[in-house]
Amino acid sequence: MSLRYDGLVVVVTGAGSGLGRAYAEFFGSRGAKVVVNDLGSSLQGKGNSVKAADVVVREVITNGGTAVANYDSVENGKSIIDTAISNFGRVDILINNAGILRDISFKNMTDEDWDSVHAVHMRGVYKTTQAAWPYFRQQKFGRIILTSSAAGLYGNFGQCNYSAAKSGMVGLGETLAKEGVKYNIRTNIIAPVAASRMTATVLPPDLLRQLTPDWIVPVVAVLVHPDTSFENGSVIEAGAGHVSKIRWERSAGAILRSDETLTPGAVLAKWEDVNDFSNAEYPNTTADLVGLLKHSQGLPPNDPGESIRFDGRVAVVTGGGAGLGHAYSLGLARLGASVVVNDLSNPHTVVEEIRAFGAIDSFGRVDILINNAGILRDKSFQNMTDEMWDAVNNVHLRGTYKCAKAAYPYMRKQNYGRIINTTSTSGTYGNYGQANYAAAKTAIVGFSKALAIEGRKSNIIVNCISPSAGTNLTRGVLPEVVVQSRKPDYVAPIVLLLSSDKIPVDASGQIFEAGCGWQARTRLQRSDGYDFPHNTPLTPEMVLDKWSEIVSFTPGKTSSPEVIADSRSHPGKHQNIRGHSSQRPAVARRDCESPERTGAAF
Repeated sequence: MSLRYDGLVVVVTGAGSGLGRAYAEFFGSRGAKVVVNDLGSSLQGKGNSVKAADVVVREVITNGGTAVANYDSVENGKSIIDTAISNFGRVDILINNAGILRDISFKNMTDEDWDSVHAVHMRGVYKTTQAAWPYFRQQKFGRIILTSSAAGLYGNFGQCNYSAAKSGMVGLGETLAKEGVKYNIRTNIIAPVAASRMTATVLPPDLLRQLTPDWIVPVVAVLVHPDTSFENGSVIEAGAGHVSKIRWERSAGAILRSDETLTPGAVLAKWEDVNDFSNAEYPNTTADLVGLLKHSQGLPPNDPGESIRFDGRVAVVTGGGAGLGHAYSLGLARLGASVVVNDLSNPHTVVEEIRAFGAIDSFGRVDILINNAGILRDKSFQNMTDEMWDAVNNVHLRGTYKCAKAAYPYMRKQNYGRIINTTSTSGTYGNYGQANYAAAKTAIVGFSKALAIEGRKSNIIVNCISPSAGTNLTRGVLPEVVVQSRKPDYVAPIVLLLSSDKIPVDASGQIFEAGCGWQARTRLQRSDGYDFPHNTPLTPEMVLDKWSEIVSFTPGKTSSPEVIADSRSHPGKHQNIRGHSSQRPAVARRDCESPERTGAAF
């Protein structure tokens, strides 16, 4: 039976060409009424120019469908949704597809490069989705697609801005999935590998011909169909005939006694356990910290392991006036570091404590940056304001970028640096009422992965910590007894280890969860997936028929992609872009040894 969308209204952003155009034409051909959004780009022909959105609308209508154009920026999302309401009286499906690139190495990236990408990919998605949300709730039906990318999932050289924004779609999507489920609103995240207007100038023509939108559209068509309730908050990779699902995988981790013997050296002694995925979990929420703390308290004192010191090193800790930042600052100072304590409130008490360990005020270098500052502005997505969205993203995401940007030139010059950025389980797994926070915290993961790639040749190691601790930030959302038991001192040791010379050189661009004496690593896992034949046009019906195989995580057939190059490799045999049974398609990417080469926006 053919999947139809009769009576449904579909909004597609960035629909003037490439993948967006393919979406619009497909849904128009299957009975939907389509709003074709494109930011006024024009096509030249016969002496005059015509807007790209109008061309697509004309094509849809010529083929028997119904469509109207909209020329607004996604930052003006309400106007885009208003076009659907004024013309068709409702909106049922929103495909967030619009995007731009501002690719440049991090050392040369400007604030405009950063801000423009986030205005479209992060804030624009928030604005269009929030404008549609009340209609979805009222009619108790909605389907939302957020567009991530391989660069967002794994990082990419020269795309710190883009990788961050595209990673943010994961946390946002997982949160919207949790908030929308009771209203029959389903949100999923697509990571497409497809030729587009953004990649037309950076990929060779022969590769572009193989990466057509025809491999992506049928997958999205399944995800947004009214009968699709089996996926919500899922990340789906698709391109060149291969479709697979991505999920979070967490190691069992290492559990140590939570007392004064919990030191960076003690964590290093258990490093293999921290990274052991032989008994992994596949979580959608934080670990059972209460149970882990009870276990921790029953253990003997920890093996001290190697001595870890920071003599001669200079560390900067943001949000260092209390909670986790306070614990990091004092821990670094006790082990010989000179520490700059940043805090908007009152860092002076901490500075006085640090001076007692012999630190001074001005140091002439920076070796360690711990981005820890944060705020909360929790609210259901329905009631979230622009101020709440902007405030959280400015502090958590843009603040992390700005501090890293300031420290990075010094670290490159001295050929040494350690950067620890703070993410959250609310980001990686989503959390009700925290769409702003989840998006920002997961965006930090993508940023960190991309920066780790760029920093590697300068001995700059970048990682993420996802801490669970009782702090002023969590005091308003956790019971006081829980706040008191989850001491920041139980998180600080792994952060100090990640800040040190002893951290293994391959431990960069990774996520570590920690709290109550437990520390574990979190990574992505890819399903077996399915390879569709290249000699037959792909249809939604074919995708739906193979869905159970697409999302199967069969032991021994899954993979654990770490970098964008892994998006072209997978256990077993797969059809490549030319239809041969071989490895996954070779995807163009930035070369870390040639930073001015342009890579693909995947």
